[in-house]
Amino acid sequence: MDVLAHYLGKRVVVTGCYSGIGHATAQLLIEAGAEVYGFDIKPADLALARFAELDLRDPRSIEAAAASVSAPVDALFNCAGVSHALPAPQVMKVNFIGTRYLTELLVPAIASGSAVVSVASNGGAGWQNNLALLKELTATTSFDAAADWYEANSAAARAAYSFSKEAIIVWTMQASATLIARGIRINCTNPGAVQTPMLEQIEAMTSAAVIDVVAQPIGRRSSAQEQAWPLLFLNSAAASYINGAVLPVDGGFLSARAMDEAASQAPVGRA
Repeated sequence: MDVLAHYLGKRVVVTGCYSGIGHATAQLLIEAGAEVYGFDIKPADLALARFAELDLRDPRSIEAAAASVSAPVDALFNCAGVSHALPAPQVMKVNFIGTRYLTELLVPAIASGSAVVSVASNGGAGWQNNLALLKELTATTSFDAAADWYEANSAAARAAYSFSKEAIIVWTMQASATLIARGIRINCTNPGAVQTPMLEQIEAMTSAAVIDVVAQPIGRRSSAQEQAWPLLFLNSAAASYINGAVLPVDGGFLSARAMDEAASQAPVGRA
């Protein structure tokens, strides 16, 4: 199946369209002939069908953006995200709390047979270690309740960026079991090192050598477009039986790490 052909004439929503993965995703969708509604805190240099200012830290902004969308929506791409350069509560609101709220507001407009995909991170790959806490967070039923929960539990949650991405992963898996009853699939991706403005912010606070460890074994960082293509696939009819998946798009980093850990735990003579 031609994945781009799937989007011809379809109405789609892309958050984070100003730059990075969101910009690359929106550009591919425009080229495919989709009617692209772009959301971000800054306007994008794209031929969007409609742009709405969106601040995922502000529930009123989220509500206004969602209200600007006409039904039916054929696909939602949650690409907006921020690095740990921002204060921890803001990181949590953008990367998880606001993203979840926007998705919930748009679900009534999303057509049966359509899909949602979110950008998590391989920084959230350790979600199993925090599952009890994450379930408490995802059990909250409103934007404010989730924000209050994080304020009360931020010390236990520790690093806001990784915890927010862990929350996206756990929420995706949970929501996949309920949204599918409406005919809506939901998945997420785990990018590795991606050459975007966000990575430049991270490099201002973290050694490039540390980041480049995550670019192994493929030996390079990905482009934003290399992250966009899997998102288009997951939200297309070509992925019609994929639901609740957490897809690594990291050049093999998580697989290599898993094999290294397995080898270190193997009995002597098998390592």
